[in-house]
Amino acid sequence: MPDSLLACDLDFILEQARDDLRELAGCRLFVTGGTGFVGSWMVESLLHANHRLNLGSRVVLLTRSPDCYRQSHPHLAFDPAVELMQGDVRTVDGPMGNVDAVIHAATPASAKLNSESPACMLEIVLDGMRNVLRMAANAGRVPFLFTSSGAVYGRQPPELSHVDETYLGGPDSLSPASAYHEGKRVAELMGAIAASQGQVDVKVARLFAFIGPYLPIDAHFAIGNFIRDALQGGPIVVRGDGTAVRSYLYGADMAIWLWGILVRGLPGRAYNVGSEDDISIADLAQVVSREAHPRAAVSIASTPQPDQRSERYVPSTHRAVKELGLRALVSLPEGIRRTATWYADIARRMAIPDPSNREKHR
Repeated sequence: MPDSLLACDLDFILEQARDDLRELAGCRLFVTGGTGFVGSWMVESLLHANHRLNLGSRVVLLTRSPDCYRQSHPHLAFDPAVELMQGDVRTVDGPMGNVDAVIHAATPASAKLNSESPACMLEIVLDGMRNVLRMAANAGRVPFLFTSSGAVYGRQPPELSHVDETYLGGPDSLSPASAYHEGKRVAELMGAIAASQGQVDVKVARLFAFIGPYLPIDAHFAIGNFIRDALQGGPIVVRGDGTAVRSYLYGADMAIWLWGILVRGLPGRAYNVGSEDDISIADLAQVVSREAHPRAAVSIASTPQPDQRSERYVPSTHRAVKELGLRALVSLPEGIRRTATWYADIARRMAIPDPSNREKHR
């Protein structure tokens, strides 16, 4: 069973997305990327609804290592509604069988991989999309949720406060650092082609930045690193000048939005998924300090230049709000508190010796 804090979030998702989840009653879903931030929230929330509403849904979860998944997510892996399918998203060739929907969320959100091995990053995104689309087409015309990224818009102009789905900017196609960004753009095009040919009903969710349980706190996500620093007592280190502007949607809200897009979104259409409440990285560090560890100092590495305009990465969510009735419900401070509490609880549990192990070594 999930921990008590996550159980509260799952109840919240069920309350808000009940009608969408009921539409999946009796369905068999094929899911990639189930070990990541997005996939974990989607599988957790579907199985929670399964138990509470007696949906009778099933999940086929693609994973490179079923044994590792059983160790890291035992309460999910051993659920009778879950079937683990071994394979790499780029090369798996077995039939997914009769499925009623696909959630393709398998892309490493790794700045390190994108920087050091851009060709590998591009291969994972494109070959993975091509392979999953082929498998889905063989299963019949089914709803297909592709988790893309706000990175497809390229660098957001400083004068554009919120970027919407009609913005036609794009990444620098001559920069190897754009491998992830361009990969997502081409993968969206592949999905649009498949939808136009009547193979699958691809709906695109362009994800921005998030906060919540399962978010890595040791990767390139600033808010995750800030929470890690705070839980260690500080200082909370801002590596740049703190002027970059971001916005953060809580994981439970994200899951509610993604279920809405899968069930009610239009095929061949993209929807931004994120928060419109923008905040500078410097101010974000102060909020994390206040909510996660009030005595943690904030250290900003460099001084802002007076003539430099802030870099922005903030979506407009008007389309999702107007067409699907979706909205952000959990505030940023509350999301930070919940995430910090979740990670602090994990740290406490890891520090407590297992009594069964003490018995074995007497």
